[in-house]
Amino acid sequence: MIVKKKDIEVKVMDTDLLIIGGGTAGCMAAIRAKELDPDVDVLIMEKAHIRRSGCLASGMNAINAYLNPGETPESFVRYVRADAMGLVREDLLLGMARRLNQVVHKVESWGLPIEKDKQGNYVPRGRWNIKINGESLKPIIADKAIESGARVLNRVTVTNLITTEDGSVMGAMGFGIRDGVFYVVKAGATIVATGGAAGIYKPNNDGSAHHKMWYSPFNTGAGYAIGIRAGAEMTSFEMRFIALRTKDVIAPTGTLALGFGATQVNARGERFMAKKFRHLGSEGAPTPIRVYGPTREIKEGRGPVFMDTTHLSEEEVRDLKKSYLNMYPDIVLFWAANKIDPGQEPLEIQGTEPYLVGGHAQAGYWITEKRETTLPGLYAAGDVAGGAPYKFVSGAWAEGEIAAENALEYLRNNYYREDKKYVAQVIEREIMRVYAPLRRRDGVKAEEMEERLQKIMDQYAGGVSRYYEMNEDELKLARKLLKKMRGQVKYLRAEDYHKLMLCHEVLDRLDVASVLVEHLLYRRETRWPAYQSRVDYPDRNDREWLKFVNSRLEGNKVSIIERPYKQIVPGDRYLP
Repeated sequence: MIVKKKDIEVKVMDTDLLIIGGGTAGCMAAIRAKELDPDVDVLIMEKAHIRRSGCLASGMNAINAYLNPGETPESFVRYVRADAMGLVREDLLLGMARRLNQVVHKVESWGLPIEKDKQGNYVPRGRWNIKINGESLKPIIADKAIESGARVLNRVTVTNLITTEDGSVMGAMGFGIRDGVFYVVKAGATIVATGGAAGIYKPNNDGSAHHKMWYSPFNTGAGYAIGIRAGAEMTSFEMRFIALRTKDVIAPTGTLALGFGATQVNARGERFMAKKFRHLGSEGAPTPIRVYGPTREIKEGRGPVFMDTTHLSEEEVRDLKKSYLNMYPDIVLFWAANKIDPGQEPLEIQGTEPYLVGGHAQAGYWITEKRETTLPGLYAAGDVAGGAPYKFVSGAWAEGEIAAENALEYLRNNYYREDKKYVAQVIEREIMRVYAPLRRRDGVKAEEMEERLQKIMDQYAGGVSRYYEMNEDELKLARKLLKKMRGQVKYLRAEDYHKLMLCHEVLDRLDVASVLVEHLLYRRETRWPAYQSRVDYPDRNDREWLKFVNSRLEGNKVSIIERPYKQIVPGDRYLP
């Protein structure tokens, strides 16, 4: 149904299951829902185009979460628990791990090329990885979602959830980036499967290269922000993710370490990880330590830091280039343009700016084992689902399936009778909010406000220019400055629908950053060095802080909630 609201075209749609985000988790959720019930109507709302959207748009060269022979779901949980410095949702990890191999085999049957040895076994890359030729990974799963019968709204950016008076979720709203149409999608159940949040902090590269970063720059925290504004309980935002990557090009270093045996060395040629972090596993130390180690070397004057690839033969260098072409071809072009031979010189590395990513770290919605959020009718999967790090691609597939199965169960057992007057008021308010920047002739551009946000977060909330370190006074100043920024959003202006999208991206980032600062302030310990380095509380404190820091927006205030940690899998929490 299409109606006119002043000069805005409003399209009202109905569906059984709405999936927000057409990335790898969202596509898998749609496919699973249609497998279980071919008659259920599934609609995917996607900001870009589903075939090449999300973190996997350019492909992958490995599946990073797979139970190789000899491993079990329990051994996987032990490993992830140790990597996350002893604090994870073990119930979520177990449920996910039990499906990892199953979903990988399923996607392989759809055409994903997985490397095999002469005996037909998958080729491992480290303990939990298998090698793939995954440039076409996203088109494969997107085509399967469309083939399943799911409907897709491409190039529609979500702006808010539709909530009832009792807090239940019955769909979402958004606008078309190219045509400006306002979409109201009413749904019996909703799954949030968007990406996490990049662009909250000042990036490593400035100017026109500011989008040359590790995480997709188009993942701007919308999935978090709509939940925050609706009053959902969120968890572990303070466990940021900082990737260790090649300098400037920001290419993955896991390919170098796991696939080609490269080790970290400082400017003096010292293998500092083996020397200073042997007690934590040297090169195999927990992921936060693998960023903290080289960052400390640089801070203390022993930088720059490198991955030593000089042991590679000409044939191995060719294999390295081939591996990068499956997921990050820019680095191969960079080497060619600058006449760099990885077999002759080491590759400089650095940490990225911090991100919020529930697939690598664990920032996201607080969910049940069914992937149900604290808002009835709303489920979460992939990067926005909190508590279960180390999910990567296959874990996102597993969570997509779990969320779809339980969303269908919710559909069967719940019937909502719409309060049309209340929902009409929700829609009217959202239309006024969404299009306000288009109605202003003067004001602030989204790029200007984004730059200000990133500078505040970088300088006062542990950005790359501060070696990821922070203290209480700096965080309180960040809180004060962000609050001031919130009073200035009324000046945001946009000249067209693309600029309008940028305005809402910075609004979403601002809401996410505000919650992040409250989490960073509340946890008075350093549990994850670099990810969360409190110089005023430099040590881990299991006695007081072995618990989850959660939050919920109540009115205009972020309220903190503590949730207990529960150990399910026996064993030392710091040994994999």
